[in-house]
Amino acid sequence: MISTFSKLKVMLMQLLAVSSIMAFTMSSAIAHEVSPTVADLSVEEGKASLSMRITLESFLAGIDLDSAEDTNEAPQAADYDALRALTSAELETRMREFAPQMLSKFQLRIDGAPVALAISGLDIPEVGDPELPRLSQLSFEGTAPKDASQMQLEWPKGYGALILRQMGIENGYTGYIDGGQSSPEISIFGGEERGFGSVFIEYIPVGFDHILPKGLDHILFVLGLFFFSTALRPLLVQVTSFTLAHTVTLALGALGIVTIPGSIVEPIIAASIVYVAVENIFTRKMNPWRPAIIFVFGLLHGLGFASVLGEFGLPAGQFVAALIGFNVGVEFGQLTVIALAFLAVGFWFGGKEWYRARIAIPASIAIALVGAYWFVERVFL
Repeated sequence: MISTFSKLKVMLMQLLAVSSIMAFTMSSAIAHEVSPTVADLSVEEGKASLSMRITLESFLAGIDLDSAEDTNEAPQAADYDALRALTSAELETRMREFAPQMLSKFQLRIDGAPVALAISGLDIPEVGDPELPRLSQLSFEGTAPKDASQMQLEWPKGYGALILRQMGIENGYTGYIDGGQSSPEISIFGGEERGFGSVFIEYIPVGFDHILPKGLDHILFVLGLFFFSTALRPLLVQVTSFTLAHTVTLALGALGIVTIPGSIVEPIIAASIVYVAVENIFTRKMNPWRPAIIFVFGLLHGLGFASVLGEFGLPAGQFVAALIGFNVGVEFGQLTVIALAFLAVGFWFGGKEWYRARIAIPASIAIALVGAYWFVERVFL
């Protein structure tokens, strides 16, 4: 009787574990992920121009983009969804009403003096799939002194990450600015080529941020590698194979040598999550082909990384430094995921005889189900 009760208890714990992970990850899968604003800045012929690729609904809803990972987690989620359902004309009206409030929060300074900006263009796509973010193009213009030499953009707290790119000159500034920070003073005429070290360090947090907290699909893939075995050697073999592969295609993709549409890459990334998780369930030992298959999947993950890196506008003079820095950040992110998983379950339970049955397999089932959901969503929905 006691044995039967114990078995039922174990089964219940497994079911609860799978249900809990699924509830969290599935909600994240359909969430509206927060993306950084990408801004192009130029000053020439007495005119300052600032053009942003932006998710207007997040700003109109008043979401704190510094802390929110997706809009469904924000207290203003209902407001965001209502705004997301508006037509482009309706959203434009709301944005033009909101513009003075937005302009009062961020500031462009030229030679230390604030520049009065006004909306010069607003391009909003139609509704489309309401489950996906709608990226609009918002442009501002202002008058700049013709003899100006320096400019600086102050980005307000709560507005999330900003990718700032200086346009129209050689060796223009490209930087990643968090909410509540300011860009450095930027030479309007273009400065000397930045040093390898400063560019390298600047792009490390960009790569890390793409894994934690924003790269849920990459996180699940790495967790799939972690739950395969508690032994160190299999984990090192898998992670090394994955790292080598995505490093190659990250470079090739960023250089534009290899390009594959996201409509192909993203479903295969989801399929890779399913594969590693399902093999965890049915296999105890490392098969000869697993590292090779992980290497192939890593090539595709690298193309996914490259598409993100392409949004930042790599500095032409320090392309290699930015690329290496981004890749190092990605590796730090992956190692952090593994370390957190080890501290959460591996350290405490990895040596238990029931670890595989009660933790590794239920976790792998959950990971496989999420990957399968993403695959169907990305192919058919």
